[in-house]
Amino acid sequence: MIDLRDLRDEDEGVLFQWRSEPEVDRWMSDAAFPSREAHAAWFEGLRTDPDKRGWLITRGGAPSGLLTLTGLLSHHRRAEWNWFLGSAEARGRGVGRAAQVLGLDRAFGELGLHKVFAEVMADNDAALKAQAASGFRREGYLRGHVLKNGMARDVVLLGILAEEWSGLRDAARRGLTEAHLIAA
Repeated sequence: MIDLRDLRDEDEGVLFQWRSEPEVDRWMSDAAFPSREAHAAWFEGLRTDPDKRGWLITRGGAPSGLLTLTGLLSHHRRAEWNWFLGSAEARGRGVGRAAQVLGLDRAFGELGLHKVFAEVMADNDAALKAQAASGFRREGYLRGHVLKNGMARDVVLLGILAEEWSGLRDAARRGLTEAHLIAA
């Protein structure tokens, strides 16, 4: 079963390891952390800053990835969505799709958000497909928006509104429950 759990102290090390791997880093728009200490400070902020929430994506209890929401204190009731699968064993097995459904439930249910939005590298076909399958809609295209390893990269803007998720939620959860990917 795939689940989201609150971050623990021991998760910082595995997240640092994943984020250092070329297959994970190539899709991240933020700069690489200059040191382990800088990563630890980022992780502590993710756990303590009320403007942010992060969950470890687990598969069968094993760490598989990370899902975050930032900008939670905005009076617009919107937040930026980021996620990745760090465990190679989790990729291509529905883990990302399940994590997104669980995350959208938390964003719109538990946190009461109106909108969730994301920036995805334009050539990250797997992430674009997974987010579209979860109900995200393309809202824009930003040319040369991020610099990655000194090269300008295009970004696709995606978003989903609470009322859209409300209409998709039951079918999305049912499909994942029937596939034994998430609990009912």
